[in-house]
Amino acid sequence: MSRPPPTLFPVLPVTRGSPPRPLHDASSTRALEAAALAAHPPHTLMARAGLAVARLALAAWPSARRVLALAGPGNNGGDALVAARCLHQQGLLVQVVLLADPGRLPADAAWALAAAQAAGVPIRSDLGALEPTDMVLDGLLGLGASRAPGGALADAVRWLNAGTTPVLAIDLPSGLDGDRGTALGPQAVRASHTLALLTLKPGLFTAQGRDHAGRVWLDTLGLPSADGNALSLIGAAAPGAAPHASHKGRFGDLFVVGGAAGMAGAARLAGHAGLAAGAGRVYLGLLDDIAQPDLGRPELMNRPIDDLLQATALQQRTLVLGCGGGEAVRPRLPAALAHAARLVLDADALNAIAAEPDLRQALVARGRHQRPTVLTPHPLEAARLLQSSVAAVQADRLAAARQLATELGCVVVLKGSGTVIAQPDGRCAVNATGNARLATAGTGDVLAGWIGGLWARHEADAAEVAAAAVWRHGLAAEKTTGGGDGPLLAADLVAAMQRV
Repeated sequence: MSRPPPTLFPVLPVTRGSPPRPLHDASSTRALEAAALAAHPPHTLMARAGLAVARLALAAWPSARRVLALAGPGNNGGDALVAARCLHQQGLLVQVVLLADPGRLPADAAWALAAAQAAGVPIRSDLGALEPTDMVLDGLLGLGASRAPGGALADAVRWLNAGTTPVLAIDLPSGLDGDRGTALGPQAVRASHTLALLTLKPGLFTAQGRDHAGRVWLDTLGLPSADGNALSLIGAAAPGAAPHASHKGRFGDLFVVGGAAGMAGAARLAGHAGLAAGAGRVYLGLLDDIAQPDLGRPELMNRPIDDLLQATALQQRTLVLGCGGGEAVRPRLPAALAHAARLVLDADALNAIAAEPDLRQALVARGRHQRPTVLTPHPLEAARLLQSSVAAVQADRLAAARQLATELGCVVVLKGSGTVIAQPDGRCAVNATGNARLATAGTGDVLAGWIGGLWARHEADAAEVAAAAVWRHGLAAEKTTGGGDGPLLAADLVAAMQRV
């Protein structure tokens, strides 16, 4: 049996040096789709989509002989019907379950159904007594879904998730919100692979999306990608390399202030990360007066905090403030907000700003005066800054990050699955690297320190530096195999980021 080679472009893993890829929400995708439909003969895009699904299915599971295609009531179901017909014509044993009224299908899907029937594809209307299958095509629901699947569609989602057969989701896993990455109801399909059609959707890469989408692929259906989109998937490009004829003074100074009583390790981790990211010199100001120097990292230079926070010292430096700061960080914020040339705020610095309107106004004033700031909140810290809840932040991570960036005039790094980097002008990027091994104490301090060290070294655009650090932070967790699937210790993460 001759099998056509895949003509698809893998989105994950993102390769070193690849440019950022545009992401398109439902509104943007529908506009692009409408323009493409108007420019092509009827059924062209659906024919291309179904063929793309069939090709990826053959490439992903080359030994598969039996295929089940689940088709829903929209054009996503039509894509599944075209793919089923293509696979049937390749000699595979194909079953189709159509969970929709054939008389109410959209025009393209009705055409796909008629073509499948004419080709002799077996089509039924229920999941009962199905033959064993080697893979399943999920064409139940797509971009048009706006509420939880119900009835037979909900039963099909539950049935899929209860089984062990690999699943290829068409465009989106059924039941997943393509804009937000959240499940529309109690369940969404957990796929092995997802083939995004025409555009990449942001929900595939943030919140629950990465757990549901599996490995993501893109087929643009032969159409060029639209430019000028405000959403993107982070690429691997980082600020340029330093010239060979360099010295430590050329790589910039990083100040790290934090580490209240019992939390000195947080500031030290940030300082260590800053060194590893390339800062020429790292000065550490610990809020814990009795903490001893870190003998394991003699490169870190301890200094009195008051010396580091002098206006003349800050005006040409990068400062990371808040890692393990506790309540003691609050009185240090006014000087940092007023004078730091480049400022990274993490942890308790964010909590202090959320609690005190005067500090919040000082932060906003930094943005008005073109002094760049990067905030690195986790969802709870973001919720405090927004006077909201963690559930609300996680329900729409892109919107939460954008709101913070716009209101505060900062670059916001909203940490979590699919970390979001938002800019004050509304541009937003999503990171596709990382895994659950980062869910351990100190990894956020490492990220803040790495952003600071990279920024001190390059003095580049704040969002560019943040994106490069976030991408490397996540990839290090993916590449590090020591410790099995357990948490990655923060100190080990610094070394892993150097090796990436």
